[in-house]
Amino acid sequence: MLAPEISEFLQKDALARFLRYVAVDTRSDEESTTHPSTPGQLVLARILEEELKTLGLRDVELTCRGFLYAVLPASEKAGAVPLTFCAHVDTSPSESGAGVEPVLHENYDGEPIRFPKNSELVLAPAEEPDLLAFRGDTVITASGDTLLGADDKAGVAEIMAALAAMVQFPQLAHPELRIVFTPDEEIGRGTDGIDLNRLGKYGYTMDGGMVGELEDECFNAHKAVLVFKGRNIHPGYAKNKMINAIAIAARFIASLPEAETPEHTEKREGFFHLLDLRGDENEAKAVLIVRDFEAGENARRIELLRRQTGAFEVRYPGLQVVLTATEQYRNMNEVLARHPALVEKARRAMGEAGIQVLRKAIRGGTDGARLCFMGMPTPNLFAGGLRFHSKSEWIPASALRKASETIVHLCRLWAEEG
Repeated sequence: MLAPEISEFLQKDALARFLRYVAVDTRSDEESTTHPSTPGQLVLARILEEELKTLGLRDVELTCRGFLYAVLPASEKAGAVPLTFCAHVDTSPSESGAGVEPVLHENYDGEPIRFPKNSELVLAPAEEPDLLAFRGDTVITASGDTLLGADDKAGVAEIMAALAAMVQFPQLAHPELRIVFTPDEEIGRGTDGIDLNRLGKYGYTMDGGMVGELEDECFNAHKAVLVFKGRNIHPGYAKNKMINAIAIAARFIASLPEAETPEHTEKREGFFHLLDLRGDENEAKAVLIVRDFEAGENARRIELLRRQTGAFEVRYPGLQVVLTATEQYRNMNEVLARHPALVEKARRAMGEAGIQVLRKAIRGGTDGARLCFMGMPTPNLFAGGLRFHSKSEWIPASALRKASETIVHLCRLWAEEG
């Protein structure tokens, strides 16, 4: 257990930082060709850069690609293994991140939560039973017309608060900490161009959900892009001549197994997920993500797409379908299974913070998944938010403190044991 004054410091500092950070619009943009993909990410990164310098961290640098690095030297007599904590500054492009107005529902009573800027939106325990675990807590939401940004500004705030505590309370033992805040994680570019030489031997991402989540397994992930090339003819004279690319693309998507979509899957079940479908009679484009915990199952799904493209070209003579499948990340358990001490230390740190550990596989991915295969084994720890990527996103204020406390305990374990 931490001293009461340290816990109180973490509670106030993490909350204040979180409320400050979510006000910056950092939504990433997959269509952008810049690095980072949006200027707002640099705005927040510059704020963090100044805060890290104010805390006295060394080697603080914001790169032109939007990576922010910093080093906190090891405390006296600490173990020599450098450790990285990582979080991403961008938010999902699925919802607006402009003008976020956080709403603090203090002493939450377990009743449905309503949103001041969206009368039709309700966050109710009947659909979100996890709310009931935080009765009496302060539940934080946005105002109803934007996402909140807990994914992953909660993780950023928790890392910053833990660093501030280690500076404020020098008795807190820790190894050398090499911090990195990344851009564009939400669009799969969070480690593109990252400098591994500036990172530690091992790392942790603060990018999970519910308090207590400890994750060393994630999806195997692919992106599939299908381009349908048809032929437009005046609709009045189109019989046996028109090849309507957009209509055929819609039929193609409808032909995929409905049971293998996010709406119908959970736990370790994989899926096809349509992200975008647009076009006209001449050409249409469908973008999907393909997910499963087993690489073989994803290979099966990609092969199904290939077979379907051939079948549709036979069904519609003259149609051309071009499929491009790209690996996005792999199941990090392939690497982390060889480094059980990382997960075990995190489990012990959560226990010392009074948290019930929830071991689970991520139905998604993190920068850590890619960092694992780049040479830095990196499990994922909870940041505390839920309903990510939506207008009903929320986080209990206590999660910000608990995650910060977990970082502090984890650092002590690494300092003492290496």
